[in-house]
Amino acid sequence: MNYSALSPEVDPSSIFPFELDKFQQDAIASLNAGRSVVVCAPTGSGKTLVGEYAIYRALARGKRVFYTTPLKALSNQKLRDFREQFGFDAVGLLTGDASINRDAPILVMTTEIFRNMLYGTPIGQVGISLVDVEAVVLDECHYMNDRQRGTVWEESIIYCPREVQLVALSATVANSEQLTDWLNQVHGPTDLIYSDFRPVPLEFHFGNLKGLFPLLNHEKTQINPRLLKRGKKKEFEKGKGNRRPEAPSINFILSHLQERDMLPAIYFIFSRRGCDKAVAEVGEMWLVNEHEAQQLRRQIDEFLTRNPEAGRSGHIAPLYRGIAAHHAGILPAWKVLVEELFQQGLIKVVFATETLAAGINMPARTTVISSISKRTDTGHRMLTASEFLQMAGRAGRRGMDTVGHVVTLQTPFEGAEHAAALALKKPDPLVSHFTPSYGMVLNLLQIHTLDEARELVERSFGQYLANLHLKPKLQYIEERKAEFSQIQEQIAAIEESEITSYEKLRQRLKVEQKLLKTLQEQAQQGRQEELAMMLSFAVSGTLLSLKGKNITVSKPVTAVIVGKTQGSGQFPYLVCLGTDNRWYVATTADVVDLYGQLPRIDVPANLLPPAEMPLKPGQSRRGNEETAAIAKQIPEPGESLHMPAEVAEQLHRVVALQEQLEAHPLHQAGNAATVFKRKARAVELVSEIEELQAQVEQQSQRHWEEFLSLIEILQYFEGLDNLVPTQLGQVAAAIRGENELWLGLALASGEFDNLDPHHLAASVAALVIETPRPDSKVRFDVSNEVAEALAKLRGIRRKMFQLQRRYDVALPIWLEFELIALVEKWALGMDWNELCENTSLDDGDVVRILRRTLDLLSQIPHVPYLSEALQRNAYRATQLIDRFPVNEVVE
Repeated sequence: MNYSALSPEVDPSSIFPFELDKFQQDAIASLNAGRSVVVCAPTGSGKTLVGEYAIYRALARGKRVFYTTPLKALSNQKLRDFREQFGFDAVGLLTGDASINRDAPILVMTTEIFRNMLYGTPIGQVGISLVDVEAVVLDECHYMNDRQRGTVWEESIIYCPREVQLVALSATVANSEQLTDWLNQVHGPTDLIYSDFRPVPLEFHFGNLKGLFPLLNHEKTQINPRLLKRGKKKEFEKGKGNRRPEAPSINFILSHLQERDMLPAIYFIFSRRGCDKAVAEVGEMWLVNEHEAQQLRRQIDEFLTRNPEAGRSGHIAPLYRGIAAHHAGILPAWKVLVEELFQQGLIKVVFATETLAAGINMPARTTVISSISKRTDTGHRMLTASEFLQMAGRAGRRGMDTVGHVVTLQTPFEGAEHAAALALKKPDPLVSHFTPSYGMVLNLLQIHTLDEARELVERSFGQYLANLHLKPKLQYIEERKAEFSQIQEQIAAIEESEITSYEKLRQRLKVEQKLLKTLQEQAQQGRQEELAMMLSFAVSGTLLSLKGKNITVSKPVTAVIVGKTQGSGQFPYLVCLGTDNRWYVATTADVVDLYGQLPRIDVPANLLPPAEMPLKPGQSRRGNEETAAIAKQIPEPGESLHMPAEVAEQLHRVVALQEQLEAHPLHQAGNAATVFKRKARAVELVSEIEELQAQVEQQSQRHWEEFLSLIEILQYFEGLDNLVPTQLGQVAAAIRGENELWLGLALASGEFDNLDPHHLAASVAALVIETPRPDSKVRFDVSNEVAEALAKLRGIRRKMFQLQRRYDVALPIWLEFELIALVEKWALGMDWNELCENTSLDDGDVVRILRRTLDLLSQIPHVPYLSEALQRNAYRATQLIDRFPVNEVVE
């Protein structure tokens, strides 16, 4: 490894005025040994300190550190924290649309921005943007599990130059060894620093109508036995019969928390409406003392004076009493106020959706998880272990609490057993959501050959996991190949011509035997009809042979007819005595042959079968001495004298072939059967190996197949020419979005070139707004100019849909008309409150639509080959939209 000179080492004790935990010391030692690290530890255990050490060390050496976070809000928070810690001028921020002090030694950005920066230089090379960068901190690395954006972490690790140390900070995951092993393969020497120690241990509680109880037993190994439902004492609280148990009220739980000094708390409720309802429900409670109330009043009043439009209806009065909500429907500025007040300990309960669990630094003494299942796009499901741990991990503030409390609640559908199972469950493993996109294809092919691009794609964590998963199958294929080689060797010892000639004889014999059987069956059928007629005239003493349904013997037995008795049909039953001195009762169907040409046996007229033998077909009894003398007189007739000439001829042919086969050297050597078994097994193996290899290829090349499908679509739309990005390709490559080709086609179409800034803003919004919920309403109409411009894109969109369906590509192609009039009105200067009064959307949703629009508009001036008018109007449109409360205030 060519890490820059690794001394002087910075002594941690000169930076941190407290004793470090062992995992922190180990991580620092690994960094100082020039290795990258994966730090896996519970939320709140002090992982960030490792990232901070990397920063102090870089500053001491005159180097730089990039600090990446999954969310813009987290980047803004880190900027504020680091400015306080390292000095205002030492920290910069890079976002999609702005940069503050971008040459600072500490540069904070989202992981997405970092990945896009890496696209700009040949992968693995430092390039201009990473000059003097000693380390990159990937905060919240477990975001790799995020379905939409997880791919960004994988790409960042794959593309990052090997000489830059990576500091990956992750919550505890089940397969941290695999993540580390993968980093070792694709980036360079990496150590896993794992700790499951929590500096502030967690206590789990269960809340029902009777109060709060410990959820687990004393050893924390299983459910508290007192919570188990026993026999008739089922805890259908107050319920008669089989009524479902009730959930305790929020007021009831909060008063218990207050009594036990368990506030402040984050109270997780999985719906925005639920959070707002909870604020209304407990809004009359006072959770703060007089001194806290004064501090709250001063800060809230200051905020509302600065931002009169930001106060959320129904939320202002409860905030003065220490009660708040935090979810995506709330204005970002109001959320920042709630976060700051909570961090100061002035807010005692925040009702939040689980988005709060993701990274925002808001630890509490207690977290309440109101339900351990949640509604998703695909229906109701239980929380995963990682989701539960992420929320539970917010409990317990280091240096402030000796213990953190996690409270789960009884609901009509989930009880203590479900909660205990989750509390005891191990974290989930990291999975891969690596997904090739048009942007990835274009950016890689701008600098790399197709083979180099393939090599990069096949370095993904997804590919690593697929290879691990395929290991047993690959081993099985190797075993089958070895077996095949061994069989080939054994067969090779025998002359191929011998095997061929023997096989020919074998096949001929099979055919001739089949023909013999057919001829015999035909002859037998003719003979059977003849026999039936002859038997009706046969008299006592006539010889015949028996074998059939009623006479179950291994080979036909020769017998003499002693008499006949009345049968069930038109033919009589025959009472016979066999050469074996046994009596038989047979039907005509049991007679194999009749020997009319042989002299009859003299049977005494008074000879009778045993009295105890019923005269029914199939009956048989042993004879006596008298019958033994008669049985001795019965001759063996030898071969049937009634064999037709064609059967005899065919039999002769079969016998001759059998003799030939037995005289063959292969048969003489005694291993003919083994050879043919081996040959059959070899054929089986070839077929099995081919099938398994096809399966492996399909599974192991999934990402590359997707990459090639995107190339096909890009070539159709002329974004690539001979695998080199065209002008359109370079337009799409410069855009960040969920479907860069669609955005590039729309912007390069010329349809937006002459739109006024407010019309352009609405048109751009149509390309980035997700399909709204059916109950979303806006009271404004889309203007004609916008409707016409968008209508002209429908043809391109239709063609793109067809191609994506054909190649099984699932990237969104948005063109939404429903909500975009909001963007136009805002760009025209409409007041915020008036704008929100004319839509059913939450304030936070309106901000998100405007920010997504702003994100694309702010990219347009920097995208090559677009018309100057479009770039100029996009710049003007960003200025119209980027005002409070949409703008992100970063002082």
